[in-house]
Amino acid sequence: TPTHPLKRRRSRWVVLAGGTAAVLVGAVLLLQWSRPDARPASRKLQAGSKTAAVGTARVTKAPQNRPVARISTGSLTAMIYEEDLARECVQRIGREVLDNMINRMIIQLACQERGVTVTEEEVDQEILRISKEFNLDPQAWMEFLQAERNITPQQYRRDIIWPMLALKKLAGERVTITEADMQRAFQRHYGPRVKARMIMFDNIRRANAVWQEAMKHPEEFERLAREHSIDPTSRALDGKIPPIARFSGNEELEKAAFKLREGEISGIIHVGMNRYVILKCEGYTEQVVKDIEEVRPILYQELEKEKVQEMIARYFEDLRQQTRVDNYLTNTSTGGTRRATGPAPRTIRQAAGTTPQRRTEARR
Repeated sequence: TPTHPLKRRRSRWVVLAGGTAAVLVGAVLLLQWSRPDARPASRKLQAGSKTAAVGTARVTKAPQNRPVARISTGSLTAMIYEEDLARECVQRIGREVLDNMINRMIIQLACQERGVTVTEEEVDQEILRISKEFNLDPQAWMEFLQAERNITPQQYRRDIIWPMLALKKLAGERVTITEADMQRAFQRHYGPRVKARMIMFDNIRRANAVWQEAMKHPEEFERLAREHSIDPTSRALDGKIPPIARFSGNEELEKAAFKLREGEISGIIHVGMNRYVILKCEGYTEQVVKDIEEVRPILYQELEKEKVQEMIARYFEDLRQQTRVDNYLTNTSTGGTRRATGPAPRTIRQAAGTTPQRRTEARR
């Protein structure tokens, strides 16, 4: 059917829904930040958490070091405490988790500065909209994500949907879609594609030597791909790659591919830094849809989503560059103008269960 290629893309999105994202490409998705929350800061605090109001933020006093496990054998007993568990977690996954928390806080502070809010109702509506695209109700969609991607409903709301909506509001721009954009998207999704095998290299001299051998013995191309390609996926398939579409991301590769006739071998194509490929054409696929008018509405929707995702990715990258981040765990600083020297300043921390936007920094 005319919508078949886009349905395939949407299926791939389902598989990747918990990863760079959908949006960010990425993201991307760039949108899997740790636990942003649009709810008010007046929720009940977790047991054992004592806070004192300071301006609009709360200072959290360190809770007692509770035991989390007890191990007994014979006459011996050992205890494992929260501090031990926290220390181990920081050593194993601390950098990744902190990175996510930093990204989340960058968005939160930007929202606070600009007076941007995302309500629970808006999150609910976005989840409903997305689930309808896959012909599921929200509950079934959440169950699918948890079963297939190990994403809990809470993580999905806070780590994916909330940041996406917040960044859309912060970016605050409407995307423009021209007829030229539509035509390129039409060719990308529905136009003919080049069926090919590929050998990839990270060294131009090695690429040249293998290319000369392939030109002498084109029937040996599969063996050469298996023995010399540095791309593990296509190497395992004797160089077989997905058909190459127009306007799919690498202009040099596409130009070279669409010049080939069936059975012909390309020259050496420079596709990126220290990356060179040789293609062997195995024919062309047929154009799926001939008239753009048959698919214009759905094509417009998909193109609008792509452009919004690109816009959000650019906006967040600008936001990161403008925001000073002093990472005391990795001893690095990015963005802004301050230097991260000396001990970490005393901070006003978010109390457990409160909204992230309440965290600020206090100086003595």
